[in-house]
Amino acid sequence: MLSDLKSKLGKYVILTILLMLLNQANCNICENTGCLIKKNIASALMQEFIQQKNTIVCKKGQQFIMEGAPVSGLFFMNKGKAKVLKTGIYGREQILRFVKEGEIIGHRGFGTQNKYSVSALAMEDSVLCNFTSEVLGNMLQNVPELTYDFMLFYAEELNTSETKVKAFAQMTVREKVIDALLYIQRKFGENYKGLLSMQLSRKDIADFAGTTDEQVIRTISTLKREGLLITVGKNIGVVNSDKLKKEISEHNYYLNT
Repeated sequence: MLSDLKSKLGKYVILTILLMLLNQANCNICENTGCLIKKNIASALMQEFIQQKNTIVCKKGQQFIMEGAPVSGLFFMNKGKAKVLKTGIYGREQILRFVKEGEIIGHRGFGTQNKYSVSALAMEDSVLCNFTSEVLGNMLQNVPELTYDFMLFYAEELNTSETKVKAFAQMTVREKVIDALLYIQRKFGENYKGLLSMQLSRKDIADFAGTTDEQVIRTISTLKREGLLITVGKNIGVVNSDKLKKEISEHNYYLNT
């Protein structure tokens, strides 16, 4: 009897947490002001469209977009973090970007493509808002303010991608690692101890920086000896971001994003 009570209590707790997460995904009370949907929520038509939204709860490590899979619309991160990946030669993964709350995932599959060209993986327990391609297409055709915001978003994405290709072709391994750490610092911030609030494995840093685990480990060790970084276990802290920015300033990449 006691075991049955514990089982029922456990299910009740899980259901309560799930309902809380789903309620947080309500676009009208969402706190992600940077989200393009939230930005245009005042439109009467938008109120109709958001009723057609799908809310998805993902566990840490769960893949919600698979490279090569049929497109199922766009995802907006309501709560949590994710990484966007692409498989390179010999099956090696390249992390294209990290995603935080309010940002879009899967936008490169929207439009003329029928399959996703990337994969996406939740880095912590996350809540995602999903609009099918059909619903989003109707939104863009009927809400011009949203269409304009999407146009600006895609323009910025294109500019960032072109700059990344140019910069990475010229950067040394050290500069790539520095650039990756500064990007993570700006993207996710720091905790009260001065460490990056997002803990990433050395492999994740390497996959994002476009280098190897060994090179990342060596570069971090060198930067520690120079007094530019600190580490506490697997956590990394940036001691002198200004000096690190200056070191890669000639590439003018990610410094203002």
